[in-house]
Amino acid sequence: MDKQVANAATALKGLLFDGMTIMSGGFGLCGIPEHLIVAIRDSGVKDITVISNNCGVDDFGLGLMLQTKQIKKMISSYVGENAEFERQFLSGELELEFNPQGTLAERIRAGGAGIPAFFVKTGYGTLIAEGKETREFDGEMYVMETALKADLAIVKAWKADRWGNLIYRKTARNFNPMMASAGKVCIAEVEEILEVGQLDADQIHTPGIFVDKVIVGTRYEKRIERLTETAR
Repeated sequence: MDKQVANAATALKGLLFDGMTIMSGGFGLCGIPEHLIVAIRDSGVKDITVISNNCGVDDFGLGLMLQTKQIKKMISSYVGENAEFERQFLSGELELEFNPQGTLAERIRAGGAGIPAFFVKTGYGTLIAEGKETREFDGEMYVMETALKADLAIVKAWKADRWGNLIYRKTARNFNPMMASAGKVCIAEVEEILEVGQLDADQIHTPGIFVDKVIVGTRYEKRIERLTETAR
């Protein structure tokens, strides 16, 4: 039951293969599994489909795997902070599947809940709906969206216990809980591991049943994606 492993490379051993699909938690640079991303980059695995809200920035987060051209396709809702992403997409080197942000979140949640598809108003009558089934409910038109699942989910939490129960910190929770449930394997990167029973059971966001391995990260950068200062 003790799910702690020594480091990111050890946690990923035997799980990576070319052409796989990886879910990566985070929103911008908040709540991203920094050490696991670096370890995946260093592994050399290629042709990856990555499901993530965005793709980091040029020199940090998932942007590191763009630099090495390991990502074949992104399934995202926002990609505006990464010049290399723009270059690769416009040159045809990178595939992109755009989703409205709420739709992306629900597709991931549905994947974890065993729901194959659902209907949503968002995107009806736009490019988002092209090629998708539409249906009318109570006089309103809806678009059918399919669930998202992954071979591997990598998430970042604040605290864990040795059984893999996770607590996220404030807005760093973002996409992490739903991704933890939607991967065939889930590895959690945390700032602190406690003994079983030390976490308040009522405060646990992701039960350990969804988590296969836990690592403790060190020296987190926790960058700010874009700093805006207002003159007084």
